[in-house]
Amino acid sequence: MAERSQMERRRRKKGLLLSFSIIVILLGAVIFSKNIMEYSRGFFAGEKVEPKAFAQHKKEPARDKEPAKEKDEKPAVAAKKDPVPVKSEPLYSKRPEIGEKMGTLYIPKLGARLPIYHGTNEDELAKGVGHYKGSVLPGEKDNSVLSGHRDTVFRSLGKVGKGDTMEVTTSAGTFTYKVRKVRIVDKDDRTIIVPKPRAILTVSTCYPFDYIGAAPKRYILEAFLISSRVNKS
Repeated sequence: MAERSQMERRRRKKGLLLSFSIIVILLGAVIFSKNIMEYSRGFFAGEKVEPKAFAQHKKEPARDKEPAKEKDEKPAVAAKKDPVPVKSEPLYSKRPEIGEKMGTLYIPKLGARLPIYHGTNEDELAKGVGHYKGSVLPGEKDNSVLSGHRDTVFRSLGKVGKGDTMEVTTSAGTFTYKVRKVRIVDKDDRTIIVPKPRAILTVSTCYPFDYIGAAPKRYILEAFLISSRVNKS
């Protein structure tokens, strides 16, 4: 009787272990499938973009007529002229809407050409690189900020460093930036979005790249504008 009871307990124990093992296997399969879907979505996001060629924009500054000489001006002394400010045309006639595709980011070091969407919500980051809506547009003076997931579009961003170039193409033209600084900062560091006195491109992703879960740091590339090919209006 005691032996039968012991055998029954063993069968129940084996049944519980088997059920637990099946649950663990199914849970792992669900997580693995989700990661594969996210990875694939980010991978193919960079494959669908076609390169575009843009003509170089050259514009002569406007010249105002010389002011007339005053009557009492001495003939031997030339009249001093105040510098006339030249108003430059804005690069963009309008800003893009949230979720709108606004251009591409080309990284020669990686051979990657990635779509850029206006906004950094999950909807935009799931499709490609996001442009922080509070920053200027690429090519404009000040700090233009781009962000992307480390496990999709920016999974190889750690290979990009000081001296490498990045090229942004938008409706305004093509703008080439050169990386001058690489920083690793805390995830709550807000210095990456502060204004800059010149045209800067800041590219951000989570760090470490192989971290499981919500990463505590950010990998930052800070690049300055070295050349512009502006579209003719």
